[in-house]
Amino acid sequence: MMTTPAPDPMMVAAATDFDAAGTPEHEPNLERGGFRAVWWRHALALLALAFALFPIVFVVSAALNPAGSLSTTSLFPTGFSMSNVRTLFSDEARPFVTWYKNSLIIAFVGGLLSVFIGACAAYAFSRLRFKGRRVGLMALLLLQMFPALLAFVGLYITFSKVGEVLPAFGLNTIAGLILVYLGGAMGSNVWLLKGYFDTVPKELDEAAMVDGASHARIFFTMTLRLVTPILVTVFMLAFVGLFGEFMLASIFLTDKDAQTLGVGLWGMTKGNERNALFGQFAAGSVLSAIPIMVLYLVFQRQLVGGLTQGSVK
Repeated sequence: MMTTPAPDPMMVAAATDFDAAGTPEHEPNLERGGFRAVWWRHALALLALAFALFPIVFVVSAALNPAGSLSTTSLFPTGFSMSNVRTLFSDEARPFVTWYKNSLIIAFVGGLLSVFIGACAAYAFSRLRFKGRRVGLMALLLLQMFPALLAFVGLYITFSKVGEVLPAFGLNTIAGLILVYLGGAMGSNVWLLKGYFDTVPKELDEAAMVDGASHARIFFTMTLRLVTPILVTVFMLAFVGLFGEFMLASIFLTDKDAQTLGVGLWGMTKGNERNALFGQFAAGSVLSAIPIMVLYLVFQRQLVGGLTQGSVK
């Protein structure tokens, strides 16, 4: 009759210690301390949120203030009235609707043209090999370091002379202002787009060229579809920048009917009526944020993908 050998006491002790350490009941408590250990993080987050929401709450309160003046505006609204909005749209001395339309036209057309020109240049720098390629890229990068304020005088003189030959593209015209914006947005857009174009495999272009496709057909029918996130990202950045641009718009557009939203609202804060017009100014500021908010909500996924995918790949 066979007998089972007695287990080794040392092995039993080692197995017991392993089971005790491996069971979930004996795992260390990673949340020891609870809220007391991370309270300062929540405090900093709330402080940053309050700092960011303060001007928004104040402007919304001023827009809803029935009195519509700066002296009677408080941080939290004491009343609710849409009189400032109605007065803003009905004031014939200040064409708010025209300002809004001009800003949308400049931002939308300028954004689309910036994306198209930047995409064409980025595709050439990314896919084609030609003499002066690196020099051109470095020139675009160095031009971005040039202070833009120093070019305003030269741009003003240049477009004042252009207006004598081509009045549609001179000073006080939306088309002339869009041309200035397109020249200033080339550098950053080309570098941003080129970095994303480089992530698209070149084997796709080679396979299409074997089938007889030209560079233009590859670019318009295949490459642009693959880089849609970065195109949306560049359009969003261009739209936001052009919609709220003030310096060049205030220099080029002097006629009241040709002004943009930023220039027109800035004019309401000057003069003896700035206290009485503060409610309308706040209402116009709130309404001016609607297009940007809508675009961010609609293209949020493409915007995040365009900013992250190119750098990760």
